[in-house]
Amino acid sequence: MRIKRAVNAVKKRRKIFKLAKGYRGAKSKLYRVSREAVMKSQMYAFVGRKDKKGDFRKLWIARINAAARMNGLSYSRFMNGLKKSQITLNRKVLADLAVNDAAAFTALCEQAKAAL
Repeated sequence: MRIKRAVNAVKKRRKIFKLAKGYRGAKSKLYRVSREAVMKSQMYAFVGRKDKKGDFRKLWIARINAAARMNGLSYSRFMNGLKKSQITLNRKVLADLAVNDAAAFTALCEQAKAAL
C-alpha cells in the first residue's frame, strides 16, 4: 500500500505560506515561489543577526570617540589610557556613559589622561 502525503504536505505548505505572509505578489501566493523567497529571507536574517553585532560596535565606538574628543582625547588614546589605568569597561557601557552621564565620562577621561 502506498503512502499518501496529503495531511503532511498541507501542513508543510501552510508553514511556508505563514512565513511568506505579507510578501508581494506570487511570493505569498504560489508555493514554489514562496518557498524560495522564505529560504532567501531566512538566509538574510541569519546574516543580519551576525552583522548587527558589528553595527552596534561601530555605533558605540563613534559615540565614545565623539565624547572623548570633547574631553581632548582621541578614541585610541582614550582606550589606551583606560587600559593603562586598568579600567575594564566594555564599549557598550562606555558609550552609554558618554550619552547619559557626561560627568562620569569626563572623570574617566581624566584618569585616562593621567595614565598616559
